Amino acid sequence: IGNTVLHILVLQPNKTFACHMYSLILSYDRNKEGSGSLELIPNNEGLTPFKLAGVEGNTVMFQYLMQKRKHILWSFGPLTTVLYDLTEIDSWAEDQSFLELIVSTKKREARQILDLTPVKELVSLKWNMYGRPYFCFLAIFYILYMVCFTMCCVYRPLKPRTGNKTSSRDNTIYVQKMLQESYTTYEDELRLVGELITVIGAVVILVLEIPDILRVGAAKYFGQTILGGPFHVIVITYACMILVTMVMRLTSTTGEVVPMSFALVLGWCNVMYFARGFQMLGPFTIMIQKMIFGDLMRFCWLMAVVILGFASAFYIIFQTENPENLGQFYNYPMSLFTTFELFLTIIDGPANYDVDLPFMYSVVYFAFAIIATLLMLNLLIAMMGDTHWRVAHERDELWRAQVVATTVMLERKLPRCLWPRSGICGLEYGLGDRWYLRVEDRVDPNKHRMMRYTEAFKAQDRENYDKGLENPEINGNILYKKELSGLSLSRSTSRTSSHRGWEILRRNT
Repeated sequence: IGNTVLHILVLQPNKTFACHMYSLILSYDRNKEGSGSLELIPNNEGLTPFKLAGVEGNTVMFQYLMQKRKHILWSFGPLTTVLYDLTEIDSWAEDQSFLELIVSTKKREARQILDLTPVKELVSLKWNMYGRPYFCFLAIFYILYMVCFTMCCVYRPLKPRTGNKTSSRDNTIYVQKMLQESYTTYEDELRLVGELITVIGAVVILVLEIPDILRVGAAKYFGQTILGGPFHVIVITYACMILVTMVMRLTSTTGEVVPMSFALVLGWCNVMYFARGFQMLGPFTIMIQKMIFGDLMRFCWLMAVVILGFASAFYIIFQTENPENLGQFYNYPMSLFTTFELFLTIIDGPANYDVDLPFMYSVVYFAFAIIATLLMLNLLIAMMGDTHWRVAHERDELWRAQVVATTVMLERKLPRCLWPRSGICGLEYGLGDRWYLRVEDRVDPNKHRMMRYTEAFKAQDRENYDKGLENPEINGNILYKKELSGLSLSRSTSRTSSHRGWEILRRNT
């Protein structure tokens, strides 16, 4: 019952009352230390009161709980060294990481906890010492891996075509070699080494991704943009395409160009995932994800309806015409592709003025140009501009969340020998076997005094301004002096006591 009440207090809107009641209930807890403590008992979702405060974005309760866990090591004037308990915060020994819970929640208030002590210092320590070097090395290794795969595709085994053409539009001159013909020369053996590296890399990707899917759940793993959800879909699909290409090569099945082309596109697009390691490029990856899976997905439904309707009309109009004179609509699939190009204004309206064009072509094309080019494309631009404006206001916050998610991912996947535990063991200071983070805090003794002076000067300025409004004759003169004082606080323009106070405060600062 006590643990349930603690979880309810975390969700209370009255933060001050919740903190006092939280302390009152814990004062009656007999097992304040150890696994039997009320604070360490999770709810049905596996969240303790401390983790629940982080997930809900309750910064007041989080800071209150952290103040209870800190130990002041020493204090000398304005300098203070504090040890913060990393229990439930550090993801090194946690199955359900506190940091991962924060970045995976949809509440923006929860991400503000990443700027609070000691979470900010812990993430900065992990990222600068281990996360950034490992992530940069992983990015370079992946780019070299993709270069290897691309070279294997460029120099894939081909041979001249021996059969006769079955159509005048058939333009094929090379065909795929059979398996027995693909590895005969030294160049083929060199390509075989690159293909083996590509297949091994695809298997490693699947081995690393599947356990995380089972642990987190497919919905959260693929749906959270900060966790890199769309990129996980891309890299898993890429690995599957590599395995499909391998099977088609071993069975001498024609058509390996289809999965190979998909793999090339997906593999190189996944390079954008590594942009999150840089503050300049990281927010743009989230912006692209939100545009593609938000605005563009909704827009594609409308675009598909328009393209299907007008492509069918174009095909019917040119169904009775000679395709040699105007071949852009000679069959239905080609009509769909041509209409798609017209929709995006990639090509101009196809027309051969040496022959008579059907009258309905001009009418349908006029309507298509108005609806597609003038209306729908400008609608897409407006939607993307609104998304860019919304994401730009929280780009730094989103980038920090990306860094946290990347740090937790690397910490889980790398061996313990390459990523030692951060912090200081409490046994060194007689605080048990818990781990602590040492933070140096500097307290300015004049900070509160200067804040009081600032409030006093502001109040005096408001009083002078109100008196000026009561006397209309000198109102314009006072406003003029206010403008001058806003530009310069020199003695020639600042004669009131409040202005002299502002001058003193500025010099002391």
